[in-house]
Amino acid sequence: MTFTTILILILIVQIIHFLGTWKLYKKAGRKIWEAAIPIYNSIVLMKIINRPSWWTLLLFIPIINLIMFPVIWVETLRSFGKNSTKDTILGVGTLGMYIYYVNYFQDATHIKERSLKPRTATGEWISSILFAVVAATIIHTYVMQPFTIPTSSLEKTLLVGDFLFVSKFHYGARAPMTAVSFPMVHDTIPVLRKKSYLDKPQLPYLRFPGFQKIKRNDIVVFSWPTDTLIDINRPSKGFKVKPLDKKSNYVKRCVGIPGDELEIKNGYVYIDGKQNSLPDRAKLQFRYKIVSKSSFVKRDNSGRYLNQPSAFVSSHFDISDIYISDIDRKNKIITHIAQLTDEAYQKVKNNPNVIEVEKLNVEEGTWNQSTFPQDPRFKWNTKFFGPITIPEAGESTEITIENIALYKRIIEVYEGSEFGIQNKISLSGTQVKLNGKILTEYTFLQDYYWMMGDNRDNSQDARMWGFVPFNHVVGKPVFIWMSWDSNAEGFMNKIRWERLFTTVGGEGKPVSYFIYFVVLLGAWFIFDFFRKRKRKA
Repeated sequence: MTFTTILILILIVQIIHFLGTWKLYKKAGRKIWEAAIPIYNSIVLMKIINRPSWWTLLLFIPIINLIMFPVIWVETLRSFGKNSTKDTILGVGTLGMYIYYVNYFQDATHIKERSLKPRTATGEWISSILFAVVAATIIHTYVMQPFTIPTSSLEKTLLVGDFLFVSKFHYGARAPMTAVSFPMVHDTIPVLRKKSYLDKPQLPYLRFPGFQKIKRNDIVVFSWPTDTLIDINRPSKGFKVKPLDKKSNYVKRCVGIPGDELEIKNGYVYIDGKQNSLPDRAKLQFRYKIVSKSSFVKRDNSGRYLNQPSAFVSSHFDISDIYISDIDRKNKIITHIAQLTDEAYQKVKNNPNVIEVEKLNVEEGTWNQSTFPQDPRFKWNTKFFGPITIPEAGESTEITIENIALYKRIIEVYEGSEFGIQNKISLSGTQVKLNGKILTEYTFLQDYYWMMGDNRDNSQDARMWGFVPFNHVVGKPVFIWMSWDSNAEGFMNKIRWERLFTTVGGEGKPVSYFIYFVVLLGAWFIFDFFRKRKRKA
């Protein structure tokens, strides 16, 4: 949807509003023309229904306005004496068109100083819930969003079961593009397991200014660029292209920023020829084969091996990702596949029960078909990749038949269909054509980033699907408020107490501020108790 289309829709809404309310404006002592002026008519309406003028702003915020429109319809009816349950149902059920009937066929009288207090406990409860949802939706959309870590791609830095607060304002909040959507959920309505939005209409991309740029090695939440799943949790439901703001959210470390020349050698990232230096909290993990005399994994009550580390292995070796690949019962040898940090490797290697520890590598030049850009001309794999240059807004690059595979999706999708532009790349002999015209150079319209997991051999990341456009960036994880270990035994052990209320960024070992939160919360309850007691006296 273009801005022109939006203006036409706003004009249509204004005409509908004027035709349905001009008599009511007159009965409220206002001028008829005041019902026809966009925005101003909303401010006047707020005076008529005895509500604050800033409510007008809520009518123009996507998603929030879907909640506010029924509220305004009901408030308008009540301002003219239509207070019954029947009036409320007709007002909402007819999408506000019942106001037309009141406007033209009812001798309604404006109640200037009407009471705003709900007449029943149910009405008060609904009012409180409604505005709690409005406030929460604004915070969720533009300020801070809760997020859960579902996979181990950033293991040791962020753990499976970490619950985060993701800041929307660090990099600039992205305004909703899907105009009709269920509030406070992403792509699926919980419990019902139904799609939470309508594909159309779609609003143009808009991002508010941020106060920070994405820096190399920042952990970033972003919309998965190649997500076409209807429901990320149930792939069997099929595929369909999702709106940009309804794509599944991923969290990775940004190891390459616009303008970087990036290369991966044996799993390590090199920027402009130098190995990328990670923060001390980042712990790279690689896949190893461990041959031992005893099992490193748990057993269930029946003695069956599970793909989970035993309590001893988890605590002493700090291993969280391991499974058994082979059991030689004759020689009493068990082969495991595990993801190990350098520290864990040293501990495992020195364990007396371990026979062999071998890092699993891939030879340079071996083509992995699942590796970006999925083209045999690029003999890359997840261990040896590149070099590539990360595209930067305003910068140009030469386009040839040899390198078009790297930029085809950028041109056709990220800077094409997702912005309502029909770009089509075609090949003719040794020539590349864009919309039928020969293309030899392309200037990028936005910045791109390279996102990877620290768990290098167990992470689906940019090595598989390529560049992440800036318009896909959601926000920056800043705070872990809860951490839940589903593999631990006992409720109290499942909570990782040392991770509660810790920051995501920073140097050194994470420090929990949970005790300070408990103290402040306790102090507030004590203060509130004595305040109420004093007020009662």
